[in-house]
Amino acid sequence: MSRLQERTANLYPALIYRIFLVLLCYTLCRLGFYLSNYSLFKHLSAKELGFIFLGGLKFDIVAVLYINSLFIVLQALPFKIKYRQGYQIFCKWLFILTNTIGFIANFSDFAYYKFTLKRTTASVFSQFSNEQNKAKLLFDFLLDYWYLLIILILFIYGFIKLYDLVKVKKCYSYRLKTFLWQTFALVLIAGLFVIGVRGGWRHSTRPITLSNAGDFVKVPADMSLVLNTPFSILKTLKAANLKPVHYFSESELDSLYNPVHQPQHKGEFKKLNVVFLIIESLGKEHIGALNKDLLNGTYKGYTPFIDSLAEQSFTSSRTYANGRKSIDALPSVITGIPSIREPFVLSSYSNNNTTSIAKLLGDEGYETAFFHGAPNGSMGFSAYVNLAGIKHYYGKTEYNNDKDFDGIWGIWDEPFMQYMAKTMNTFKPPFFTAFFSVSSHHPFKVPEKYQGKFKKGPLPVQEPLGYTDMALRKFFETAKKMPWFNNTLFVLCADHATVSYLPEYQTIPGYFSIPILFYYPGGDLKGRTDKLIQQIDIMPTVLNYMNYDKPYFAFGFDAIDKTQNNFVVNNNDGNFNFYKGDYLLINDGKQSQSLYNLKQDRLLKNNLLNSEPDTVLNMEKYLKAFIQQYNNRMIANKLTAK
Repeated sequence: MSRLQERTANLYPALIYRIFLVLLCYTLCRLGFYLSNYSLFKHLSAKELGFIFLGGLKFDIVAVLYINSLFIVLQALPFKIKYRQGYQIFCKWLFILTNTIGFIANFSDFAYYKFTLKRTTASVFSQFSNEQNKAKLLFDFLLDYWYLLIILILFIYGFIKLYDLVKVKKCYSYRLKTFLWQTFALVLIAGLFVIGVRGGWRHSTRPITLSNAGDFVKVPADMSLVLNTPFSILKTLKAANLKPVHYFSESELDSLYNPVHQPQHKGEFKKLNVVFLIIESLGKEHIGALNKDLLNGTYKGYTPFIDSLAEQSFTSSRTYANGRKSIDALPSVITGIPSIREPFVLSSYSNNNTTSIAKLLGDEGYETAFFHGAPNGSMGFSAYVNLAGIKHYYGKTEYNNDKDFDGIWGIWDEPFMQYMAKTMNTFKPPFFTAFFSVSSHHPFKVPEKYQGKFKKGPLPVQEPLGYTDMALRKFFETAKKMPWFNNTLFVLCADHATVSYLPEYQTIPGYFSIPILFYYPGGDLKGRTDKLIQQIDIMPTVLNYMNYDKPYFAFGFDAIDKTQNNFVVNNNDGNFNFYKGDYLLINDGKQSQSLYNLKQDRLLKNNLLNSEPDTVLNMEKYLKAFIQQYNNRMIANKLTAK
């Protein structure tokens, strides 16, 4: 009897013990995964492994909480019935069965990973859905890896024995006070559960996903060691998994559209500094200089400094974002990869090998840095920046002065941009830096000392855009005093457009219209074109302007090259908006829905789908070429140039 007493505990310590028990098992599974695939991870040092295993706990917590959510609820309900023996026996086997499924998923990748080089995702269910011999495939797999089956059985046996070490102490006195205390405990557990599955408690923290594993590794291939298989499956259950398509032969496809750029040698490589300025929610609608025809020529906009910058820059009357979310922007701008159907960094393909302008310039001896005034880790940017090959990250932590914190999103743009300019001045040229603003974000406030200073409009975002415009002006005033300024190519764009007011922007093209400005104070890169330009064009445009002559991968085009037969694509909820020449084709990925001539029909009132069949066929041909290149290269992990 005394021995049994030693193993009993109150319900809540017992619950904590069992959750920690599963977390320990997941760490052992990660160790088993590492040992089973040692040849693929032997380049990692002991320090790097320790960091990866520590980071992996973050993903294990999410998987363990999701898998055990029902068990946790049943243990936390404030009712006396949970102390009954039959209730606890049911909970025990629920706990064992659900976690056994998770263990099986982890163990399967001990063997399966070396064939796929990525953790199993939810696509496995569709991958084998049409196989007629599933039973034989499973039997052959178990036969080949019989030793893993034995280890798994022993592992689960040990797990059950460890579960039984602690039994829930019976409750002999259950009063109103007990009910109220346990109700409070239920609310507390619910709050901790939400924090755990989101991966953090901050307002700006997005729910943790596959790409966040990039925070703990140097190369995408090592992300699988940070992740666990149940997490990878759970996070991709709703993912829009791409399917391979074969509209054209390889030679015909490459003649239509090839994202592998083979630049010709045009002269000596220009080692310009490169600075990307990505402004939150800066729709093209808000910039007067880019809308001189609106309101009978009287429209002024809300960004006087950007107006002046546009007059000294190279830009186009037709410039677009590739997505509608901040998380879509960085891969588009820095890596040349748009988000199709879902954000690239949230997709099951986020650990594919990629290149970026930062990596390419880093190989040329550039210092590389990213500036974002939000709490470090916000929006998953730090993980993406690491995978993009950017060496230094400067966020709210590095700024280290919460007096300039806006209370929600991050450091106000004005002081943070001054910090950025002064930090850049410590870099040895040439350098590449990217900045992502935070202040023109909901709830659309400006610092108290600037209230009433900026023009207000019909949209709440327009006043803080005036503040960020002022912050940009002061940044350039500071930068002009720096010795590197005249040898710097600045690119200003938005992450995405936002809500619109003017009818000209309450259309599909309007919802994606953003400014894209190329400003080089020491050169002659100026003028206005009518050529279609999108975010994924920024990387090839900058590289080609600098006479970069090595092969590289980007889905976009050179915006300056007048000979390229380019197009623009953006995708929202699976529908393609495909722009080529003067036309916009809307297609659901299988069938075209409408066709508009944007020069003649800015408000999209006249559907030309049936009246211009040749135009539809021509545009569908190029859209199919894009889809084939995008899908097949994503699936085959071919997002780099050989």
